[in-house]
Amino acid sequence: MSEQLGFCIEQHLCTGCKACQVACKDKNNLELGQLWRKVTESEGGNYTREGNGLKQNVYAYWTSMSCNHCVNPSCVEACPTGAMYKREQDGIVLIDQEKCIGCGVCKQNCPYDAPQLIEEGKMGKCNYCIDLIQQGKEPQCVAACPLRALHSGPIEELKNKYKGTNKTQDFAETSTEPSIVIVPHKNAVR
Repeated sequence: MSEQLGFCIEQHLCTGCKACQVACKDKNNLELGQLWRKVTESEGGNYTREGNGLKQNVYAYWTSMSCNHCVNPSCVEACPTGAMYKREQDGIVLIDQEKCIGCGVCKQNCPYDAPQLIEEGKMGKCNYCIDLIQQGKEPQCVAACPLRALHSGPIEELKNKYKGTNKTQDFAETSTEPSIVIVPHKNAVR
């Protein structure tokens, strides 16, 4: 493989606006309830009495997640028809809709719950906006982020540039080796 592509999310910049999620849904014309990119909120903290007042340490942060185009995708290994495959040139994991029978085995084997059953009885998931990439553009989710908290590119470049991790309070790397870098919110650090 020449270079594995991936995503980087800077949690400390993300405000949970879900522009990435909406842009993905709009571009892929997804039905109600289908999300190939999901933004989840994590919250915590508490109030403590301090003299006659209260002191708070409440927090919230967001994680924008789609298919992680894993280095060792378990969805590809599990697919009984060979519909799920990984491109040699950039590591993008795609679904051949002609071969897909919509059995859902890929979804059952994905540790990140990325593949989803789509209306036509086939599986669907983030395809890294391959049509836009081929035009030299960014994936739609990345282009839509108003705070530039979401990035795409060769995963090694993202790791070197953003110095993030792929282990946070809400995200754990698995043997699939997800192609994601997370610059964690201070409360998401493990």
